[in-house]
Amino acid sequence: MSIPDAEVERQIQQMIQFIDHEADEKEVEILAKADEEFNIEKGRLVEQEKQKIRAFHEKKEKNAELQKKIQMSNLHNQARLRLLKQREDHLQVVVDKTTNKLKGQVVDITKYREMLQGLITQGLCQLLEPHVTIQCRQMDIQLVEGVLAAGQANYTKLSGLDVTVKVDQANFLPADITGGVRLVAKEGRMVVVNTLEARLEQIIKQKIPEVRSMLYGSNPNRRFFD
Repeated sequence: MSIPDAEVERQIQQMIQFIDHEADEKEVEILAKADEEFNIEKGRLVEQEKQKIRAFHEKKEKNAELQKKIQMSNLHNQARLRLLKQREDHLQVVVDKTTNKLKGQVVDITKYREMLQGLITQGLCQLLEPHVTIQCRQMDIQLVEGVLAAGQANYTKLSGLDVTVKVDQANFLPADITGGVRLVAKEGRMVVVNTLEARLEQIIKQKIPEVRSMLYGSNPNRRFFD
């Protein structure tokens, strides 16, 4: 028994409708999945860009903070150097005044004679040699010769040793120094420089930390002292 053509046509239409329906559902499913993946990818890209922007601004802020710290450090160091320069200039004024005062004492022959005697005795005590030659400015020869005996006597009293001292009549200290003596022993292998400049420099090295502390107060960060 054959199926009528109308039935066949009806079944064919049903199959076509079923296929169309399945295709429509599949299309909707594919479009929905595509939209979902698109939104996920869009969200990822947006978040990635946000992170880049945040990282950029964080780096910019860090660089700005670093530059600020560097600038503040430079300003602090410059201010500190200016302060140190002012302090050293002030100390140099003190040293210059002391030097001028010392030159003034050399003008006073009585005081200068006493200074020469003390410098000779001190130099002899440093050398502790039996034969010593003294050098001085040519203009000071008579003064040195005048206090030589007393200087030797003080040395012998302090050390219990005898010494033969002569004044060098050929080699003189520079005329432009303030004064003082130079003691030589063992043919020049032992020398004590007791010029007023040398003594002043030694005293300055010893006293500058003390003077600095008196003028500006003690430095709590200082661990070593001269």
